[in-house]
Amino acid sequence: MTHIDELASLGTSTWLDDLSRDRIRTGNLQEVIDTKSIVGVTTNPAIFAAAMSKGTAYDEQIAALKADKAALDEAVYAMTIDDVREACDLFTDIYRDTDGRDGRVSIEVDPRISADRDATLSQAKELWKKVDRPNVMIKIPATQDSLPAITDALAEGISVNVTLIFSVARYREVIAAYREGVRRAQENGHDVSGIHSVASFFVSRLDTEVDRRLEEIGTEQALALRGKAGVANARRAYAVFQDIGRSDLPEGANVQRPLWASTGVKNPEYPATMYVTELAGPDTVNTMPEATIDAVLEQGGLHGDTLNGTVDEAQQVFEDLVAVGVDLEDVFAVLEREGVDKFVSAWQELLDSMATQLQ
Repeated sequence: MTHIDELASLGTSTWLDDLSRDRIRTGNLQEVIDTKSIVGVTTNPAIFAAAMSKGTAYDEQIAALKADKAALDEAVYAMTIDDVREACDLFTDIYRDTDGRDGRVSIEVDPRISADRDATLSQAKELWKKVDRPNVMIKIPATQDSLPAITDALAEGISVNVTLIFSVARYREVIAAYREGVRRAQENGHDVSGIHSVASFFVSRLDTEVDRRLEEIGTEQALALRGKAGVANARRAYAVFQDIGRSDLPEGANVQRPLWASTGVKNPEYPATMYVTELAGPDTVNTMPEATIDAVLEQGGLHGDTLNGTVDEAQQVFEDLVAVGVDLEDVFAVLEREGVDKFVSAWQELLDSMATQLQ
């Protein structure tokens, strides 16, 4: 049993936060599944931008798309959809053996349209149809403008990865959006037992922003709180999940599991496995870059369920942050805005690169 298997026994599924055609075609992704107990994959515009800007794996398809005079957006999505479809096929057995909880591969809607409810829903439906695999998840950001589109997509029977969640207040809205979506899906005649969703909390980014502010404050009390906000925030979210995340769902509907994202540490002074060992517990997912997966495999450090029974300690951290002068509402607003901007920038970088290659 590996440490990733041990993590699974605690209730946390490990997904790989990376995908590329090289990984798929060389057999590397299958090897990671077989040897590192990975049971899913997440992607985002930055991951695809990095994948398509390196090597020659996409050259043949780019040449074909160029010959067909494909539009820029069409070309980019043609390649990402092919990658996601092939990855879904590699996870088919896991998807079947876990009744759809795992074996999932995520693909994100165009971040530039996140404020447009109708456009987001339209693209979610198009991606769902074109990937044409039951184990795909469509990623939609949890911005205020996108929440109705999340509900709409779920109501169409689409499994959704709700991404870019930072605050517990927004998470409560995500839970409400999920409940309403699966309720409408049932009314629309869909089998809700086949609809799955995760709510993706970004962890390390919160520490990066809060630590920066704590260092600006500079007092002994402030500096002592560095590296504590991310875990505390996730634990507070998990307490909300335990309190209301399982209730008021239609009969047969699945719970929307919390997913810990951005779990590679940004500060090298912190343990590489910090956002894994301190966030292990039932009904959760942790999507990790491969370096973090390797660190867990090598170092372990798991010490049981670190989510249940931790909310009081986590709440105290937040009270202490406020006491030393951290404006948490502003932190969450900045991180959400920057999160969308980063995905838009990565997507634009990908489009610009592809435009050059198609020319």
